[in-house]
Amino acid sequence: MTGNLTTIGFDADDTLWHNERFFRVTQERFAELLQDHTPEYLDRPALEQRLLAAEKRNLGRYGYGVKGFTLSMIETAIEVTDQRVPASVIQELIVAGQMMLSYPIELLPHAQEAVSHLAASHQVVLITKGDLLDQERKLAQSGLGDLFDAVEIVSEKTPEIYKEIFERHGDGVEHAMMVGNSMRSDVVPVVTAGGWGTYVPHGKIWELEHAEPPKDSPRYNAITDLSQLPQLVARIEEEPVAQ
Repeated sequence: MTGNLTTIGFDADDTLWHNERFFRVTQERFAELLQDHTPEYLDRPALEQRLLAAEKRNLGRYGYGVKGFTLSMIETAIEVTDQRVPASVIQELIVAGQMMLSYPIELLPHAQEAVSHLAASHQVVLITKGDLLDQERKLAQSGLGDLFDAVEIVSEKTPEIYKEIFERHGDGVEHAMMVGNSMRSDVVPVVTAGGWGTYVPHGKIWELEHAEPPKDSPRYNAITDLSQLPQLVARIEEEPVAQ
């Protein structure tokens, strides 16, 4: 008989290791570089909204990750200065983007322990969005790579994607859980697909990842941090097998 849970999927950025704070630091640098080249009416919040609009507009072109973010900064800099931004500022933005690809990986509290514990009894799969090379670099530096049965780097996280992944790695989405800090990407779509979605909050989240939690679903859970995940999985395992 198949148990309630046979596969646990983990998001990577800001679930297992720090990531968003590097985007915040670079966005601050972006604002500093442009402060002497933009109109007075374009204050920092307005500039941030222009950058966010470019990021949203460019997702279909560049996908998620540092490269798309860097190109969006450059595009926004050109737009808000009416194409008068100095080449030196563009160069600085490129350097800022390159720096983001070299920051050392710092695991979040309890990440190592949670993945190790669950890998002993379940299939564990890393499911993440972003630049292929950058995500591979971060996983290699994290020291967690050998714990995962599979790694899936996808362009988007949808119910259909989760169904397909958990069909290949386990016994289908009905017997799988996805764990992550994004309600929009890690929780809502997997619950919609019929799996368990577990939300782990992590400070500030990118505006485009906000969504309402599926509180009416019995397969939605929220934990304070990853130290609570093994206990949650054990509780679900003790429940009667869902038919």
